[in-house]
Amino acid sequence: MMIGLAGAGVLGAGYTLAPTRSSAAESTFLDPVEAHKQALSGDILLIDIRRPDEWKRTGVGQGAIPIDMRRPDFIQVVSAAQTERGGLPVALICARGVRSRRMTFALVQANVGPIIDIPEGMLGSRAGPGWLQRKLPVTAWNG
Repeated sequence: MMIGLAGAGVLGAGYTLAPTRSSAAESTFLDPVEAHKQALSGDILLIDIRRPDEWKRTGVGQGAIPIDMRRPDFIQVVSAAQTERGGLPVALICARGVRSRRMTFALVQANVGPIIDIPEGMLGSRAGPGWLQRKLPVTAWNG
């Protein structure tokens, strides 16, 4: 019984800490299919934060804008793009979800948001098969 209650407490704490997209200080998650749909409908600002060589190799997901996360002004550029689009939630995608999670945290810390992480990424991860395996459309990037 004690183990069951302890497990319920852990689950309850996890649920309480689960992120939502109700404020700039929080984040949430989307799969690539929903991110693509919302980007095309204008409900989110989808940003591909990978490197130019990665964009060239695979293309950029349709509806996404490429902004290299290594830019020294990355946070300012994302914030400006969000402002230009009326404060839409920002969704970040990278190759496998590692960099998007890190940059989600950085943007939240900079009070940019709401932020949405796409943990499957373009190439897939433990979260799922990813943009390319799901056969979502891409746009060629030529620099």
